[in-house]
Amino acid sequence: MKFPTNLSMEQQFRLQVLSEEVKRLNREEAQKYLLEILRQMMVKDNFVKQVIKGDF
Repeated sequence: MKFPTNLSMEQQFRLQVLSEEVKRLNREEAQKYLLEILRQMMVKDNFVKQVIKGDF
């Protein structure tokens, strides 16, 4: 199964806004931000796995 990898216009805009925000972060803030994003991605992965298995 092939999944789309393109972002919608709304997602592209949000990514640009986030890009500008990240540029203003110092190193420590950027590291904390990255770790939080990775944590949220893992939570999302777990949610998707549960939905696929029907354990919701």
